[in-house]
Parts: sequence; structure tokens; C-alpha cells
Amino acid sequence: MPKQFIQRFFLLIGSCLLTFATFFTPTALAVNNPELLPDTVTPVVDLANFLPTLQEQSLIEELENFEAETGWKMRVLTQYDRTPGRAVIKYWGLDDKSILLVADGRGGNILAFSIGDDVYELLPRTFWIELQTRFGNMYYVRENGENNAIVAALNAVKGCLVQGGCNVVPGLPREQWILTLLSSVLGGVILGIAAIPRKEGQVIAWQWALIISPLWGILFLAFGIGPVVTRTPEFLPLFRNVIGFVLGAVVAFLSPTFNSSTTSET
Repeated sequence: MPKQFIQRFFLLIGSCLLTFATFFTPTALAVNNPELLPDTVTPVVDLANFLPTLQEQSLIEELENFEAETGWKMRVLTQYDRTPGRAVIKYWGLDDKSILLVADGRGGNILAFSIGDDVYELLPRTFWIELQTRFGNMYYVRENGENNAIVAALNAVKGCLVQGGCNVVPGLPREQWILTLLSSVLGGVILGIAAIPRKEGQVIAWQWALIISPLWGILFLAFGIGPVVTRTPEFLPLFRNVIGFVLGAVVAFLSPTFNSSTTSET
């Protein structure tokens, strides 16, 4: 397994743990410093200077147009040394249809979200945890920059709101697909081992395959196929996972035959 993938995997796991620990902690709004906010109301307050000027202006226009078209209020706050804290609630008039993205470079994951109650009806808490983990982790930020992490997260939210909601974040990162492929192959191996005949004259041990079906079924369907079909309409990742499952089952099922042939030749 490539060293780079191992690093990405552990960063993903670490980001998940950090996200679960900090996602609902209201530390960013514990203080109140309204003097840090600009005099004029703008949907983007870039105190940490994460966004280039042109990108910030473009993002402001996009968020204003999106609010005018859909009614969803999306706001962005970047911070580093100091935070305006609770002052943003009055500054932006945050309500049940508001989504506040806070980008803070001091932690392991730069993204945090404050979401109105109406938003949860379309985008559940698990969606926000996955969104934060995918685009806010250190590896993604190092590869793409804080500005692109912010924009990518906002685009994912806007796309889901337009289509009426999402249970998971659209898109299938390569690291996540590899995990689904490994799960599919493992499920196939377990099925192949369970189906090995144990009686003379038996071709396939169907009973054992059915008894073990909850295990290989969860690995293949829930962890191998489910994350793919819910995140991308592309056929190729699904096809590869199915082929991996079949090959794993065939190799495991035929392994006693290979061992018998090797022993006979010896």
C-alpha cells in the first residue's frame, strides 16, 4: 500500500475524530468583539486573509445571488488570532435559514459550521460532519489551499440545497473509493471461504454461504456499494467494486484447489 495513501488514511481518521470532538462546541461564538466586523454588511468577512481579493469579490456576488434566488442565507467568516464571536449573529441577522461557515487556521480542521434549524431538515448532522472532514482536513488544505477548501464546501452545500437536500456529501474522493474497494474484496473473500465445499461430492457450500451472509453482505453492500451509489452517479467505481468482490470470492473459493495442485506436484 503506497505510503501517501497511508498518510491520507490516517489524516482522514484523525480529522473524523477531531470533527466529532469539536463540531458542536460553540467556542467560536463564546466572545463578543463587534469592532472586528466591517461597517458595511457583506456575506464574507475574511479576517484571516484566506481569500484572494478577486475570489472574495466573486464569492460575495455568488452568495448574494444565491440568497436572492433561494432564500438561504450563507455567510463566511475566516479568523486566526481573534474572533468577533457572538457579534456575527446580530451583524448578519442569522436565523433558522442561515448557514455560517467559520474557517479558523488554528486547529487541525479549519472548517466549522453554525446551521439554522430549517437547514437540518434538508441536510442532517452527518452531512455536516462529512463535509467538514472532507474539505477541512489538513491534507486537503495543504493540497488545495484554505480558499479552495472554503469554496468547495460552499459549492457542495449550495448544490444540495438546490436539489432539495442530501444525506451525504456528493462526490467520491479517491481515498474513500479505495476503502470501499477493499471492503468489497474482503466481503468476496469471506463469501468464497464460506462457500468452499466441506463434504464429498458437494460443489458449493450454500448453507455456509447463507449463514455468513450478514458479514459479507454488510462488507459488500453497506461498505462497498452503498457509499459509492449515494455519492456519485458514475458507473466505473461501482463496476470496479463488483469485480473486486467477484474476484475475491473466486480466488478464495479456488484456493484449496491451488493448494492441492501444489502439494501433488511436490
